[in-house]
Amino acid sequence: MALRWYTVVIDCHGIAAQARWWAQTLDFQIVYEDEHEVAVIPKHMSEDVIEDGATWLRQAQGLVFVPVPEGKTVKNRLHIDLAPHTSQDRDAEIAALLERGATLAAVGQGDDVTWTVLADPEGNEFCVLSSRDR
Repeated sequence: MALRWYTVVIDCHGIAAQARWWAQTLDFQIVYEDEHEVAVIPKHMSEDVIEDGATWLRQAQGLVFVPVPEGKTVKNRLHIDLAPHTSQDRDAEIAALLERGATLAAVGQGDDVTWTVLADPEGNEFCVLSSRDR
């Protein structure tokens, strides 16, 4: 038996803005939005009902943004790793994220690491890894 990893939930203040920022970053689409949550999924993922359990288990994960009253005070215990393909310009991808409101983040990583730690517009850390082809 296996359960499907369905979504990652991100606590934030401005759920609509955060959802749109991440949807643009990941080329996702908004599939649900109200004042309590905003859900985004990959554009290639169907919103149709999937009757077959094996097919349903292979679906990609989404992100859900929910409002919280408190601010972020410590480093995330869980974060998202992003990776460009080897055909992409990694530095240009990072520059685009910074132009859209991401910031560089220091979480104790050394100077010799192969990833870059950034924070989204509300301070949630994520990494851009080295370019990959798998």
